[in-house]
Amino acid sequence: MKVFAISDLHLSFNSEKPMDVFGGAWENYLEKIEKDWNEKVTDEDIILIAGDISWAMKLEEAQEDLNYIAKFKGKKILIRGNHDYWWKSPSSIRAMLKENMYILQNDSILLNNIIFCGTRGWSVPEQQNLQTDEDKKIYDREVSRLELSLKSAKQKQQNDEPIIALIHYPPFNSRLENSEFTRLFEEYGVTKVIYGHLHGKDVKAVLEHKKNGVTYYLTSCDQIDNKLVEIM
Repeated sequence: MKVFAISDLHLSFNSEKPMDVFGGAWENYLEKIEKDWNEKVTDEDIILIAGDISWAMKLEEAQEDLNYIAKFKGKKILIRGNHDYWWKSPSSIRAMLKENMYILQNDSILLNNIIFCGTRGWSVPEQQNLQTDEDKKIYDREVSRLELSLKSAKQKQQNDEPIIALIHYPPFNSRLENSEFTRLFEEYGVTKVIYGHLHGKDVKAVLEHKKNGVTYYLTSCDQIDNKLVEIM
């Protein structure tokens, strides 16, 4: 059994949002993802998808995009991204998911003796005094949501099972400085964190970074050549 990760698929089977308008990295990107996925993944493997799943605005409009993900091998775990406006109540989403598809929201899941948890997150400021009141409000709320998810993970941890976290936004600023998100990951013994959100050829970010015992993986599909990242 292996664990793979990817994020920012930006699917649009029910809307006209072609990603190739954003540059060459997005040309035929789904075909590249499909080929790589089919070559690597078995039904026993786990695939983590760290947000920005679908351009749909309503839950029912996201059904085809979710079905697209469902057709691939493996067990898929999803979190919400900043563009997932279709993401409503957890119960309504779970009701439409196919077998071997899971979402995380203020909770955790134990699969194959690994515990997974996470939240959307929010932008970590370059300097605290540059954070607006509204940004701070959302940031603090996401910190609270992450801790709820981590507490749920700890409750499931009976035999030192590893804890892997998903977060859509980078959990640190461009200088990779500590944040409330990184503090919580360290406090609760998370071993690996996957995130996305960052796009474009001018992104100045490392794909893998180890910080205070936690390994962080950037998995935006255009940054990883549209290939699943094996993290375990």
